Amino acid sequence: MRRVVMAAICLVLAAAPTLAQSKAAIQKLNDEWAAAFNKGDAAALAGMYTSDAYVLPAGEGMVKGRVGIEGFWRGAMQQLSDIKITTLDVKPLGGNAVREIGTATFKTKSQPPQDGALKYAVVWQKEGDRWKLLQDIWNMDK
Repeated sequence: MRRVVMAAICLVLAAAPTLAQSKAAIQKLNDEWAAAFNKGDAAALAGMYTSDAYVLPAGEGMVKGRVGIEGFWRGAMQQLSDIKITTLDVKPLGGNAVREIGTATFKTKSQPPQDGALKYAVVWQKEGDRWKLLQDIWNMDK
């Protein structure tokens, strides 16, 4: 009986990283990201990235580290609004990382506003007890 209980505990502990890396868990993080962006909170966005993260924006230079990432998103917030993110696929990369593929839609703040869409690939990494973005790259659909 004791062996059965120990085996069950081991199975639950082994499944814990997988549950944390589920599509639903990553979608929740993306919903938090979009909410911070749509509120104009660049500091909160930067806090969702690891200290050594890279943002690789389409058609622009690489951005590294939270300070640079905060500045990048602060600038983007002047041009874009109403971001919505959809997680399409999540693949665990060991116990502390996950690759995600997804799409996003947004509106420009130009007059008249225009709709936009993009696809992205990111790597989430566990930092302490939180999942944070390590790499963030995207390109436009149009």
